[in-house]
Amino acid sequence: MRYRVVAVGRMKNAALRAACDEYLDRLRHYAKVEEREARDEARVLGAIPEGVRLVALTSRGEPWTSGELAEWTKQWEMDGRDVAFAIGGAGTLPDDVLQKAERLWSLSRLTLPHELARVVVYEQLYRAHTIRRGEPYHRGD
Repeated sequence: MRYRVVAVGRMKNAALRAACDEYLDRLRHYAKVEEREARDEARVLGAIPEGVRLVALTSRGEPWTSGELAEWTKQWEMDGRDVAFAIGGAGTLPDDVLQKAERLWSLSRLTLPHELARVVVYEQLYRAHTIRRGEPYHRGD
């Protein structure tokens, strides 16, 4: 099973790129993960291989706790299907992406820059895996 993060736009901020790389390095101890960038929202679905479970990030999605994400990652791994997380750019993801998604996930009711949303997704995936293994990184409920 592999995670794919498909994000609209390039990571221009060096500090946020460094944060992404830090969490990607940590996450790769637990799971296979790759990052793809789409030039615009219309190209998101083209960056996601057929048969991959799609989770679209949108303010209309469900707000998950870190523990709930840990449970999702467990279920996804047992299923064995790759999972793609779609992150929109300045505009929201188009309706065709949202309709194809199996799950809609809201990181926050706040509007986040796509670069920051990417950092949060990587950090939360890392946290989910540490929760599942009972490691001390996660100290919340």
